[in-house]
Amino acid sequence: MDKKIKFSTKCIHSGEYIDKETGAVNTPIFQSSTFVLSDEDYKKILEGKAREAWIYSRYGNPTRRATERKIAEICKGEDALLFSSGMAAISTTLLTFLSEGDEIITSLDLYGGTQSFIKNELPKFGIRVRYVDPTNLDEIKEMATEKTRVLYFETLSNPVLKIVDLAQLVEIGKRLNAIVIVDNTFLTPYNLTPLSYGVDVEIHSITKYLNGHSDVVGGVVVGSKKFVDMIWERMIRYGGAMDPFSAYLLERGIKTLSLRMERHNLNALRVANFLLTHPKVRRVIYPTLDTYPYIITSVKYLTKGAGGMVSFEIKGDDEDGLKFMRNLKIIKEATSLGGVESLVSMPFNTSHASLTKEEREKIGIGPGFVRLSVGIEDVDDLIWDIDQALKKI
Repeated sequence: MDKKIKFSTKCIHSGEYIDKETGAVNTPIFQSSTFVLSDEDYKKILEGKAREAWIYSRYGNPTRRATERKIAEICKGEDALLFSSGMAAISTTLLTFLSEGDEIITSLDLYGGTQSFIKNELPKFGIRVRYVDPTNLDEIKEMATEKTRVLYFETLSNPVLKIVDLAQLVEIGKRLNAIVIVDNTFLTPYNLTPLSYGVDVEIHSITKYLNGHSDVVGGVVVGSKKFVDMIWERMIRYGGAMDPFSAYLLERGIKTLSLRMERHNLNALRVANFLLTHPKVRRVIYPTLDTYPYIITSVKYLTKGAGGMVSFEIKGDDEDGLKFMRNLKIIKEATSLGGVESLVSMPFNTSHASLTKEEREKIGIGPGFVRLSVGIEDVDDLIWDIDQALKKI
């Protein structure tokens, strides 16, 4: 598609599968596990181009492929690969680029599932993990060795919302000859396109904003065709391919991504400003607030907005946080994020329950820490709900 086409138009039309026989305006669901092979398919297999042939849905599926092309386009990548979960995308990608004896530099400021995999699983493969502060990338220079192969960070960390300086990260990666991988789930390509800054691989949990309706679990990796093909080879060995119906729902969800993210951005900023002056709130974290510790970096990269995630600490302890959540009437207490509905959780007993109390406090998850995924409801209703629940603590 012409690169002059705007983002919202790409979300609707990029990658769409046009059925020549029926003229259907929507990409069909190819609900088939296997496909009849032609001479051309056999030729592609023999030439090592199996991904370009329809063979078996773990290898590739027309519905999934259309959605992958759409995501590659909106993320400004050459190609994309869909997985059955975000963790499948993350684990397969890391094991593509890391082998026994290699080292990865990352941060404790990660989604708890990712942190658990890196901390508990990678060492079993003989891979060493080194941790740095994502806002102080000079530490990478101190930690790096000739064995450093991967730099892995979240563009906006979960749940303390630290932003990473992508240009600096990529420059360091080049000097080290390391693969730079970022998880851009919280910001989405609407707010930030990491590949434009030279990042090698971009990952998303599509369960969140890309799909946006809390009805699909999946993950995606985006990057150069070379890197995506390498990851695809591991994916077909490990499994973890997305099913056709999930790909269809995701493709449909992406069509409204631009509209949804605009509303998420606006609502979250309104909620963050409200919390900032509330007497029951000790601290508010949102990347476009003047009080945000890394506002210089935020202004540099987040020109459209900072997404729908707001983190804050209630004055009190975790019990007060739980009481606050249980008194909400509109906002739902649930894990996950990025759907049209607002969701709230506390990392200490959900996303970061696998970390020790000391590890959580080290990355900024203190007593009463609440993670709020601000949806696209009327923001006045959300503010009313938050206020009435805080008053009951």
